[in-house]
Amino acid sequence: MQQHLPAGTIPPRPSRPRRAGTFTGRSRTLTGLVTAAAATAGLLLTGLAPGAQAADNPYERGPAPTHASIEASRGSYAVSQTSVSSLVVSGFGGGTIYYPTSTADGTFGAVVISPGFTAYESSIAWLGPRLASQGFVVFTIDTNTTLDQPASRGRQLLAALDYLTERSSVRSRVDSGRLGVMGHSMGGGGSLEAAKDRPSLKAAIPLTGWNTDKTWPELRTPTLVVGADGDSIAPVATHSEPFYESLPGSLDKAYLELRGASHFTPNTSDTTIAKYSISWLKRFIDDDTRYEQFLCPLPRPSLTIAEYRGNCPHTA
Repeated sequence: MQQHLPAGTIPPRPSRPRRAGTFTGRSRTLTGLVTAAAATAGLLLTGLAPGAQAADNPYERGPAPTHASIEASRGSYAVSQTSVSSLVVSGFGGGTIYYPTSTADGTFGAVVISPGFTAYESSIAWLGPRLASQGFVVFTIDTNTTLDQPASRGRQLLAALDYLTERSSVRSRVDSGRLGVMGHSMGGGGSLEAAKDRPSLKAAIPLTGWNTDKTWPELRTPTLVVGADGDSIAPVATHSEPFYESLPGSLDKAYLELRGASHFTPNTSDTTIAKYSISWLKRFIDDDTRYEQFLCPLPRPSLTIAEYRGNCPHTA
């Protein structure tokens, strides 16, 4: 920050030479003004320091968020995409990478998303451009087979992350230290498996997740569990709620139950899923506390939210 003399202060004019050690009245006045200005600037800098430090997050991407901006179908970034053939990868079935077109902001955090049982990448493709336009690299994948179980899908999510950060054509755009996973149904159960196997992940979001394992006390990854009140395939009482309740009490975690929703609600564009997924990923992958406002205080029940639980304020 440049420092300036107070408004109205006149710089000293050239004067006749003086003997060393002598000061005129004007010199004393200017010296006092400069000193006062420096002191004032110091006080201002001191007062601004906390805010400046709070805003000095190297991972912040995009403008300050609003409810309108995170509910919009697209964020502030133009998005490009590239297809990844299953023939050039190992450990998963290929997919599509969505990424911010501009490189002006440096690298981005990344998220890999798995579809559910018997489903293909197309079932979760809407999340790709929607999340990428908010400032993420997003990889929606196909699995090795449509019948793969959650543990296998978890391994495939991690294999896709490794491909994304080590071999993909956009690897230079990805911060390999800021990664997350999402998934629908068995892919949601797979996101829990991936977080268990790789505690360094920054965020996990199972969407109407399904898994025979109901307890996850070993997880160390901030996790947003999304359930649906009308889910008859993975009912919240036997899936999403036990998943959430079994997470460590010290973990940053939340449970969002969608109102008037089914097991397949995550397969089509949904503003509530997008809003809270974006907020969770921004808060924990980007460490962007500007998004804390959408998570804490806890969202209240509404036309689209049957219930929301969580721990606030967040600690990470």
